[in-house]
Amino acid sequence: MAYNTRIGSLDSYTKGVIELKDDLQKYAFSNIFEVAGAAKPFERIAVAQNLEYVAEAMRVEGDSPWYVAPHDEFAIVMDGEVTFRFIKMQDDQLPSHEGGAMQLGAQPNGPVMGKVTARRGHQVLLPKGAAYQMGSAAPAVTLIQTMDGPVTVKRWSEICTLD
Repeated sequence: MAYNTRIGSLDSYTKGVIELKDDLQKYAFSNIFEVAGAAKPFERIAVAQNLEYVAEAMRVEGDSPWYVAPHDEFAIVMDGEVTFRFIKMQDDQLPSHEGGAMQLGAQPNGPVMGKVTARRGHQVLLPKGAAYQMGSAAPAVTLIQTMDGPVTVKRWSEICTLD
């Protein structure tokens, strides 16, 4: 039997279906492209949660604010091309909270660590101790694995539907 893997995009996706022999209201399933398509740029919308860990769908359009987290995070580019810029945080600038990412008020002081340009299907490490900014010339989508934190947006009642 041949299998065909299809990956969606903002312009073309099919909302997935998962068959369960259980009450579907116990589960939070959503389509990240549908969520990102309806989001404002750089909203980090939780699409899955397991205890304190979340997967956040983000629409990347233009340049984001600067973010930092007290732990490693991962971003997978699901659609488009995204450039990630990194600055090493000074010890006195590191976040002291235990949750997920937080937005910085401005570009942090510190040495530039470099940048990574990632395309659809590429995964990028967002390391602890580094501030990061994302940018894209055209709308793109990333899925960020992190912890529930100050910038995590929860819209379960809007994105969890049974249709």
